Amino acid sequence: MLKASFPLLQIPPPPPRPDFDASREKLQKLGEGEGSMTKEEFNKMKQELEAEYLATFKKTVAMHEVFLTRLAQHSVFRTDHNFKVFLEYEQDLSVRTKNKKEKVEGLFKSFNKSTDELLLAATQKDVDDYFEKEKGFLLEYHTAIKDTTIKADKMTQAHKSVADSYIKLSTGLSQLGTIEGPRLEKFINKVADTFEKARKVEGRVSSDEDLKLSDTLRYYVRDGSAAKDLLYRRLRCLANYEQANKNLDRARAKNKDVHAPVDVADAELAQQNACEKFELITNKAKEELVDFKGRRVAAFRKNLIELAELELKHAKAQAQLLKNCLQALQEE
Repeated sequence: MLKASFPLLQIPPPPPRPDFDASREKLQKLGEGEGSMTKEEFNKMKQELEAEYLATFKKTVAMHEVFLTRLAQHSVFRTDHNFKVFLEYEQDLSVRTKNKKEKVEGLFKSFNKSTDELLLAATQKDVDDYFEKEKGFLLEYHTAIKDTTIKADKMTQAHKSVADSYIKLSTGLSQLGTIEGPRLEKFINKVADTFEKARKVEGRVSSDEDLKLSDTLRYYVRDGSAAKDLLYRRLRCLANYEQANKNLDRARAKNKDVHAPVDVADAELAQQNACEKFELITNKAKEELVDFKGRRVAAFRKNLIELAELELKHAKAQAQLLKNCLQALQEE
């Protein structure tokens, strides 16, 4: 819808739909398996899933904030009537989801657009070196940032796996303490308590990395695609403009034939319209690409600084936990 209404602009990627159902299913399965685990283990797993649900909620709020802020700061989008209605309408905005037919139609349109984009990229030479360089940069940038997102997700998942392992270690040590008797029980329980606290810290590390790094990367994968779409629409306008020039040349050539005169007025009007559209989208696209560069540099700088500060905070917390544990064990 936005592409049709604002073909000259880089369309902000919409916030992704949160997968709350996955967290609910995990909580349901945990409830079904409550009888097969100890009360302590069940409570720890429940806390972990509740933290995961809360992290998903925080991610959703953050991504919607980025989207709405982007619209509110844009010189054109912020004045759009639909955006104003969305912000000010106090009743329920009943938005119908796409049915199967519309989804299939959208899939075919996307396929046709991708095919046309590939053909244009292979056959259409850009007349502006600036856009030719931007196209090359965006293709390389998009590939690199997608690869980085995959690696960041693996890192986040690794931290989550460590946190899950701490749950098992803490539970196992607590059970061992009750078996070994009073001499070792206090000693082992302190170690188990340390692992439980370390689990919470490791969970926060995973959540913060996902929010500050992975989500930032994922957003700019989509925003980079939006920039590529804008260049594609400009290239399509260029192809239409060049075709209009050819049509005008043919019309003028035919008009010279006294036996078959052709009115060139329509061809001239079409050529003029195509020229105006191409020049307009070229000027707007330059503005949008400059804004895109400034936004992504500022966003990465802000989020990476915040992530580094959080990583340092969590690392100090982990080190203090181990220090306190060793000190407590030495006093036994």
